[in-house]
Amino acid sequence: MILGTPMTAAFTFPGQGSQAVGMGRALAEAFPAARAVFDEVDAALGEELTAVIWEGPAETLQLTENAQPALMAISIATLRVLETEVGFSVGRDAAFVAGHSLGEYSALAAAESLTVSDMARLLRIRGLAEGGPGWRRRHGRAAGARLQDGGPGR
Repeated sequence: MILGTPMTAAFTFPGQGSQAVGMGRALAEAFPAARAVFDEVDAALGEELTAVIWEGPAETLQLTENAQPALMAISIATLRVLETEVGFSVGRDAAFVAGHSLGEYSALAAAESLTVSDMARLLRIRGLAEGGPGWRRRHGRAAGARLQDGGPGR
């Protein structure tokens, strides 16, 4: 990739399941731009999600309402380091941003469709909705009903 050459890169952001206690800590300790993303997410959520990300416990990080904003934070923190340290610009240097499931939201934040703060709050709500009691049971039944009825709108 040659920076400054339009549309020479694509970014794909990970989905839920790739989280791990300690992720992003070394990055934030080495680069103020990365630390700023974690601080912004903490402020947006009104709590120190960063402490859960870096110190655990793993069971708390694995909760959907924590894992989703946490993965977005590390994705955007990594991108901010590329921007500040090597001059990368999504708008100038990336042909595409994409993501797997939750990663789609990180891609939207990378493209600045929403602010990091707004995305953190949205992902907290999404995580609570998805991870709440009975979600898998309700979700599975709804998917089965759609297939049985021939799909959406039929």
